[in-house]
Amino acid sequence: MQKNITSLGSLNWDDLKFFLEVARTRKASVAAKRLAVDYTTVSRRISSLEASLGTLLFEKSRTNGFVLTPEGQRLLGYAESIESTLHMACEQVSGSGVALSGHVRMGCTEGFGSFFVTPQLSHFVDTYPAISVDILPLPHFISLSKREADIVIALERPEHGPYVCCKLCDYKLQLYATQEYLDQHPPIQRPADLAEHPFISYVDDLAFSSELLYLANVVPGASASLRSTSVIAQYVAAQQGRSMAILPCFLAAQDPRLLPVLGAQIAITRQFWMYCREDLRKLKRITLLWDYIREVTEQNQGLLMGETREIRFAD
Repeated sequence: MQKNITSLGSLNWDDLKFFLEVARTRKASVAAKRLAVDYTTVSRRISSLEASLGTLLFEKSRTNGFVLTPEGQRLLGYAESIESTLHMACEQVSGSGVALSGHVRMGCTEGFGSFFVTPQLSHFVDTYPAISVDILPLPHFISLSKREADIVIALERPEHGPYVCCKLCDYKLQLYATQEYLDQHPPIQRPADLAEHPFISYVDDLAFSSELLYLANVVPGASASLRSTSVIAQYVAAQQGRSMAILPCFLAAQDPRLLPVLGAQIAITRQFWMYCREDLRKLKRITLLWDYIREVTEQNQGLLMGETREIRFAD
């Protein structure tokens, strides 16, 4: 018979920190690195918590790592609520200097994260040196439910979940080529002329969002002899002057080597959405970064929509 969870005095609240990291990473070794302890410490803390609660919290396997049991899944919701409450309590009782400190992890699409968000964050941390920021510019979805990030900027709005979400901005993509490419290939005066030209594009079956599969719609039957899951790889390949690529203006417009092709006739508009968990949104460091990203994005509408080549930074 399992032990009834009535004696809270036997529960070490610090063990919940270890539980949360293992639940999010599914690997005790990764959790140990994030907590700056060794593997045996993590394993011991999890065993201690399971003994205190009288139940198994994880199923362990070689292939899937630490997988939450139904009891572990129920505890996860309570543990995350406790974690968020502690963060907010610390901010409420701390002085303003302490409140404007801490750590934030932001997940973002690869191109936007590398060419727009990262330069902006370098200015943000100058303004708020006590707040440290991780930026994860990755060509795949980033999970808030697993706490891979605190704030996410994505191509699509989350369909469900305990999230606060806003539309961050529209942005435009255009067809780009180098002058060298244009000089060495047949002239392009109308969209029909593009059928004779090679392109760089995404690997269709590996694209993490259908929002990225625009080449076939813009140039039906287009030939893409080089494909990549990375928009940065496509950008670098386009610089070589061998093919054309459809690229976000905020990326390509900052590079004088790349010229828009049929700019008035080939333009694609997409959106970025920003969201975070409801229980984190009231934290001051989250609010500061959230508002900062919205402000600098609004200031750079010209770059995002292909109307200017210069990035602007907050005053």
